[in-house]
Amino acid sequence: MSDDLTPKQLTKLYLARLAEKAPGYSVEVRVPPYGAVQAVEGGRHTRGTPRAVVETDPDTWLAVATGELSWAEAVESGKVRASGERTDLSEYLPLT
Repeated sequence: MSDDLTPKQLTKLYLARLAEKAPGYSVEVRVPPYGAVQAVEGGRHTRGTPRAVVETDPDTWLAVATGELSWAEAVESGKVRASGERTDLSEYLPLT
Protein backbone atom coordinates (compact mmCIF):
# COMPACT_ATOMS: atom_id res chain seq x y z
CA MET A 1 0.00 0.00 0.00
CA SER A 2 2.61 2.58 1.04
CA ASP A 3 4.59 1.98 -2.17
CA ASP A 4 1.76 3.60 -4.12
CA LEU A 5 1.56 6.72 -1.96
CA THR A 6 3.54 9.94 -2.34
CA PRO A 7 5.55 11.34 0.59
CA LYS A 8 2.82 13.95 1.06
CA GLN A 9 0.12 11.28 1.27
CA LEU A 10 2.19 9.14 3.62
CA THR A 11 2.88 12.12 5.87
CA LYS A 12 -0.81 12.92 6.12
CA LEU A 13 -1.66 9.25 6.67
CA TYR A 14 0.76 8.91 9.58
CA LEU A 15 -0.35 12.22 11.09
CA ALA A 16 -3.92 10.93 11.03
CA ARG A 17 -2.82 7.63 12.61
CA LEU A 18 -1.08 9.54 15.39
CA ALA A 19 -4.26 11.52 16.06
CA GLU A 20 -6.20 8.24 16.26
CA LYS A 21 -3.64 6.53 18.48
CA ALA A 22 -3.16 9.54 20.78
CA PRO A 23 -6.44 11.47 20.66
CA GLY A 24 -6.45 14.90 22.24
CA TYR A 25 -5.52 18.50 21.76
CA SER A 26 -2.54 19.23 23.98
CA VAL A 27 0.25 18.86 21.39
CA GLU A 28 0.38 20.26 17.89
CA VAL A 29 2.45 18.06 15.60
CA ARG A 30 3.63 19.96 12.53
CA VAL A 31 5.22 18.47 9.41
CA PRO A 32 5.51 21.37 6.99
CA PRO A 33 4.58 21.79 4.26
CA TYR A 34 2.26 18.78 4.34
CA GLY A 35 0.20 18.96 7.47
CA ALA A 36 -0.36 19.28 11.18
CA VAL A 37 -2.58 17.61 13.77
CA GLN A 38 -3.44 18.11 17.37
CA ALA A 39 -2.97 15.01 19.48
CA VAL A 40 -2.28 13.70 22.99
CA GLU A 41 -4.74 13.93 25.83
CA GLY A 42 -4.52 17.01 28.00
CA GLY A 43 -5.45 20.67 27.91
CA ARG A 44 -7.13 21.93 24.78
CA HIS A 45 -5.43 24.48 22.52
CA THR A 46 -7.86 26.77 20.70
CA ARG A 47 -5.96 29.82 19.42
CA GLY A 48 -2.63 31.55 19.46
CA THR A 49 0.61 29.69 20.00
CA PRO A 50 0.08 26.14 21.26
CA ARG A 51 1.54 25.23 24.65
CA ALA A 52 3.26 22.19 23.17
CA VAL A 53 4.62 21.87 19.64
CA VAL A 54 6.48 19.14 17.79
CA GLU A 55 7.88 20.02 14.39
CA THR A 56 9.93 18.06 11.89
CA ASP A 57 10.45 17.58 8.18
CA PRO A 58 8.54 14.95 6.16
CA ASP A 59 11.49 12.55 5.79
CA THR A 60 12.14 12.49 9.54
CA TRP A 61 8.43 12.13 10.30
CA LEU A 62 8.16 9.12 8.00
CA ALA A 63 11.29 7.59 9.57
CA VAL A 64 9.96 7.87 13.14
CA ALA A 65 6.45 6.86 12.11
CA THR A 66 7.73 3.65 10.53
CA GLY A 67 10.36 2.85 13.15
CA GLU A 68 13.38 3.48 10.92
CA LEU A 69 14.48 6.15 13.41
CA SER A 70 13.71 6.19 17.12
CA TRP A 71 12.02 9.19 18.69
CA ALA A 72 14.98 9.70 21.03
CA GLU A 73 17.47 9.66 18.14
CA ALA A 74 15.39 12.13 16.16
CA VAL A 75 15.14 14.55 19.09
CA GLU A 76 18.80 14.21 20.09
CA SER A 77 19.95 14.87 16.52
CA GLY A 78 17.79 17.99 16.28
CA LYS A 79 15.73 16.55 13.43
CA VAL A 80 12.67 16.86 15.67
CA ARG A 81 12.04 20.03 17.63
CA ALA A 82 9.78 19.45 20.62
CA SER A 83 8.82 22.06 23.19
CA GLY A 84 6.27 22.03 25.96
CA GLU A 85 4.54 19.37 28.01
CA ARG A 86 3.62 15.95 26.63
CA THR A 87 5.84 16.27 23.54
CA ASP A 88 7.59 12.95 24.07
CA LEU A 89 5.73 10.90 21.48
CA SER A 90 7.84 7.76 21.93
CA GLU A 91 5.00 5.79 23.53
CA TYR A 92 2.91 6.21 20.38
CA LEU A 93 5.60 5.39 17.84
CA PRO A 94 6.13 3.65 15.52
CA LEU A 95 2.71 3.90 13.88
CA THR A 96 3.07 0.89 11.57
